[in-house]
Amino acid sequence: MCGIVGVVGSALVNQLLYDALQLLQHRGQDAAGIATASGSKFHMFKGNGLARDVFRTRNMRSLLGQSGIAQVRYPTAGSAYSSEEAQPFYVNAPFGLALAHNGNLTNAEQLKDEMFRIDRRHINTNSDSEVLLNVLAHELQVASDGLVLDSQAVFRAVAGMHRRLRGSYALVLLIAGYGLVGVRDPYGIRPLCFGVQETDAGTEYMIASESVALEGLGFRFVRDVAPGEAIFIGLDGRFFAQQCAERSTLNPCIFEYVYLARPDSVMDGVSVYGARLKMGEYLADQVRQAVPAGDIDVVMPIPDSSRPAAMQLAMRLNLEYREGFIKNRYIGRTFIMPGQAVRRKSVRQKLNTVAVEFRGKNVLLVDDSIVRGTTIQEIVLMAREAGARKVMVASAAPPVRFPNVYGIDMPTRAELIAATKSIEEIRREIGADALIYQRLEDLQRAIVDCNPALTSFEASCFDGNYITGDVTPDYLNRVEHARTAPPGSEDAPRNQLSLAIEADA
Repeated sequence: MCGIVGVVGSALVNQLLYDALQLLQHRGQDAAGIATASGSKFHMFKGNGLARDVFRTRNMRSLLGQSGIAQVRYPTAGSAYSSEEAQPFYVNAPFGLALAHNGNLTNAEQLKDEMFRIDRRHINTNSDSEVLLNVLAHELQVASDGLVLDSQAVFRAVAGMHRRLRGSYALVLLIAGYGLVGVRDPYGIRPLCFGVQETDAGTEYMIASESVALEGLGFRFVRDVAPGEAIFIGLDGRFFAQQCAERSTLNPCIFEYVYLARPDSVMDGVSVYGARLKMGEYLADQVRQAVPAGDIDVVMPIPDSSRPAAMQLAMRLNLEYREGFIKNRYIGRTFIMPGQAVRRKSVRQKLNTVAVEFRGKNVLLVDDSIVRGTTIQEIVLMAREAGARKVMVASAAPPVRFPNVYGIDMPTRAELIAATKSIEEIRREIGADALIYQRLEDLQRAIVDCNPALTSFEASCFDGNYITGDVTPDYLNRVEHARTAPPGSEDAPRNQLSLAIEADA
């Protein structure tokens, strides 16, 4: 999961890009980067950490130009710690290209081999985003003969890229001296939208992962980028859009609505906040069937993503709603933190109980989802320590039973508590008196209720159906084996340069 943004402005865009990263910070806390273009020259700064910690005044002053792209990132494919993995990435030819990507390529290893053997391009990191950039650079070289670039050449290059890539990708591409490109994969898995703003100096465009970045900076939301579509915005303000995929269907990632997106965003015609309210309504029906009337004294959310669902659930069941946990907003999201030990320790730093709300009560805790089980186990224990008589748990999402390979950090089955345990076993492990999960069909209905035009979702972490059609058990085994291999071992991920040196030896 990452947050990306691209801008073609009428004045310096460095501050605009930085402000957009602040609005997208929830999508990644591992690294942040900005690249701008003035004439044919790129200016770039990036590093590990939150956007506010990466950039200083001296860095911002060096980011010249009226167009640019930026990204906030957390690791999916590639190293979790190397600053070399921070984006944007850039290549000098053709034209000069800088790219920021949200998603995950499932055929990255095959493409690395093609890059080295056929395209004669070297990949210097473990990041699939660098692979994507080099594929697109090659296609742009072919489409333009390396000489003249226009919108049709851009669209031919994107069409060629679509034919080669598998997996999920929403991207923004800055072409030095030409303009900004935004692309969404043919399945529409990861979100992307664009908006406009009229200024005294002219029209400005922004492409971003979520509408909140547009609206928070005064841009008017125009629409989502369609699956397979590319948009090209020239430095002169001209706008072009074209469908570039041979076949495309809209299958937005359902976990965006559950957890990843900000509640004030609208994605593919769905209010994230409205969808979470609906999740609470359907979850209330499950709770009513599972827990006898009168056994629940109070409903409490686990901040923050579950709050709308918890509020609506309490209202539907005519129960008291209380805030029993206070969140320290200076601690990162535990879902994103690498390592169980770090994640477990951070829960106590992140949340504190309001003891008076728990003492002597039967409490229903509502969480957005249960992935590894570490966080909810600690929270149940905290509720008991605060004096709760009974602690029940309801999840607004179904059990997460399968790895996600499309850009969310849940790639190994061993880390997923529901992959090998029944609901009763999970209940005992987390220490709850009752455990209720949302049904997948109800989760889908909650979103469709907000936009009946949606007919399909990417929900592989719940149902194991990988819509790109290329994710096999062998692929999952390779990904998990590489992820768990010690750094530097024979099985650890290696970049193309390392493989080339070994081949020459």
